Amino acid sequence: MKTLTIAVIAGDGVGTEVIPQAKRVLEKVGHKHGLSFVFQDFDWGAEHFFRWGQMMPAGAIDLLQPCDAILLGAVGHPKIPDHTTLNGLLLPIRRAFDQYANVRPAYLYPGVTSPLSRPKGGDIDLVVVRENTEGEYAPVGGFVYRYQPEEVAIQTSVFTRRGCERIMRFAFEMAKHRNRKRRVSSITKSNAQGYSMVLWDRTFQDVAAEYPDIE
Repeated sequence: MKTLTIAVIAGDGVGTEVIPQAKRVLEKVGHKHGLSFVFQDFDWGAEHFFRWGQMMPAGAIDLLQPCDAILLGAVGHPKIPDHTTLNGLLLPIRRAFDQYANVRPAYLYPGVTSPLSRPKGGDIDLVVVRENTEGEYAPVGGFVYRYQPEEVAIQTSVFTRRGCERIMRFAFEMAKHRNRKRRVSSITKSNAQGYSMVLWDRTFQDVAAEYPDIE
């Protein structure tokens, strides 16, 4: 039986409720498919910040490195600014392990009532794929006259051809292997963002041409 080591960061709020159940699901699936899991828990998040002034310790990435995967619940607290939780834990992990694909399935299960008027169970079955390390997540920018009345904030988004191509190919490959409607839709705001989103649109057209069997 193959054994996988899973780094577990339950985090805060609902994360501490969801993660124990997620472990149970993994163990059930593992038993079915001949896998066992060793869970290595890390108490990083808001409580760690309140105690030590940082979301995770300085050597956190080195502790995660030997693990086969990371199971993360939720991170955040009303008394901690969002940019602190994001840049103190989530983004360093994403960048260190190049976790460029943010994948969010959306499925309406039978027996669940949708707030939309018509769908029934199974009618909603899609996956939202988002680039996870570039764009607005690029740490490019700064402050001028910080904390003064004339303070200025500069924030620059970064889009690379490589970054666009790989997330788009990820989405097309997922559509091909899911084999549902075999359709990929790109959502941008290129009328307002005339450089970054135009590069994205052009790249999407080029990548789409590589998948003639996907709409």
